[in-house]
Amino acid sequence: MSAALCHVPAMDAAPAWAAAAACIQSAEALLITAGAGMGVDSGLPDFRGPEGFWRAYPAIARRGLRFEEMANPVWFAREPQLAWAFYGHRLNLYRTTRPHAGFGRLLALAATKPAGSFVFTSNVDGQFQQAGFPADRLVECHGSIRHFQCTEPCSDALFAAPPTPIAVDPDTFLAAAPLPRCPHCDAAARPNILMFGDPAWRPHRTEAQHERLRDWLGGLKNQRAKLVVVEVGAGNAIPTVRRTPEAIARQLSGTLIRINPRDWEVPSGHYGLAAGAEEGLARLIP
Repeated sequence: MSAALCHVPAMDAAPAWAAAAACIQSAEALLITAGAGMGVDSGLPDFRGPEGFWRAYPAIARRGLRFEEMANPVWFAREPQLAWAFYGHRLNLYRTTRPHAGFGRLLALAATKPAGSFVFTSNVDGQFQQAGFPADRLVECHGSIRHFQCTEPCSDALFAAPPTPIAVDPDTFLAAAPLPRCPHCDAAARPNILMFGDPAWRPHRTEAQHERLRDWLGGLKNQRAKLVVVEVGAGNAIPTVRRTPEAIARQLSGTLIRINPRDWEVPSGHYGLAAGAEEGLARLIP
């Protein structure tokens, strides 16, 4: 795939949407890749830039902490009540947020593909599972907030987040005791999320997901199955979810369809469509 990026001017948008929709329908296999923008239409906060993060968490804004500083395991040792206020609030929010209609459109589309489908996402929110996507056809490259690990860590063991909400004081933005503990050694627990500066993250769950994706892609290559990659809501700040579909489309001679309201540029010969997640998926998948 060429490294040169391009985008379709607004006057040419309608033909591009029609061609992309036809490509989706004719494909034999579907890879869905999704960044944070996929969840915005479900009502989840947009952490784009410090201002977006601070709008979602004004108590953290008052401390002047950026997302990259807050999403660091050091807080579980330094201020565990603050760390669990941040991650506990997000866990509570993700559990009660209903995935938007675009997830259902993708799920229905995936069921029509004879060579199957897979999801690759940097999101830790579990929205794809809530929408009905099978857990064994999913890569969560940054881990999952619904799985915990020990902060030490005492072992590689992961354990499910407890079903009860984590109480967070809205005024102080501190989590109330008791905070989650490791069931094996009683040390403090933390989400199994890859944070910034995080050598203690236990990656084996995510590594197993990557291995299943590699096996599926290898099967597609052997079958010479026609692949379409639909990327939704992936920005440039942490470009994993942009580079991964570009590389896979190049390796398997697939077609990339990138849906993004701002950063929709694509390599030549592919489709960059300016839209949010729910709107774009509604236009592409009737």
